[in-house]
Amino acid sequence: MASFARYDGLADWYEEYNAPAAAANEAEIRELLGPGEGLCLDLGCGGGQYFDTIRSTGRSVIGLDYSADQLRIAQGRDADLLVRADAAALPFDDAVFPTVTALWVSSDVDDFTAVVKEAARVLAPGGLLAYYGVHPCFNGPHTQARDDGARIVHSTYRAVGWHQEAPWWGNNIRRRVGMRHLTLPDLLNAFLDAGLAISRVTEPRTEPVPWILAIRAHRPRTA
Repeated sequence: MASFARYDGLADWYEEYNAPAAAANEAEIRELLGPGEGLCLDLGCGGGQYFDTIRSTGRSVIGLDYSADQLRIAQGRDADLLVRADAAALPFDDAVFPTVTALWVSSDVDDFTAVVKEAARVLAPGGLLAYYGVHPCFNGPHTQARDDGARIVHSTYRAVGWHQEAPWWGNNIRRRVGMRHLTLPDLLNAFLDAGLAISRVTEPRTEPVPWILAIRAHRPRTA
């Protein structure tokens, strides 16, 4: 995660700002996870807006975030445990979680590959890592949304790394905290480099140009 908590001081505003989007994502995230049991580590959980969705699949939730301000909001929701830590250096033993979720985190962490490797480390053999978030091709600092549903992809698609702002950004969370960009190969290779097996990739929702990417990946049961 960041060396400082970018969302500190924004948690109350973000809780209200993001509530409609979180509600709109519930059904797709529930489908992505499928039924399960045991503990689910929710990386970058923020204020815990997806805790109920995860629990509705039969799992218990441990929320982890780097922002103490976001975790203050999450305390008002029902989680088995809340942990303030860096997602790239998880304070857990190997192979302890049947499920790990990475929901909307790729654009906020400093090193997504390191985060996925840590998620793979703490996954139990056969465990599920569920990614749901930014579609690198059509959602990022290089993309500009048009009123007709189309998207303009600017020539900065290959400019990976941190972007502070662009002229076409709206008045949203990205203008306040910035956005880290990965190309599509970077995103997919993060799972493969961590030794995970990708079992399904989808573009949820029905927008003409997809802006969300969902990935199911598993830690192999044997080396």
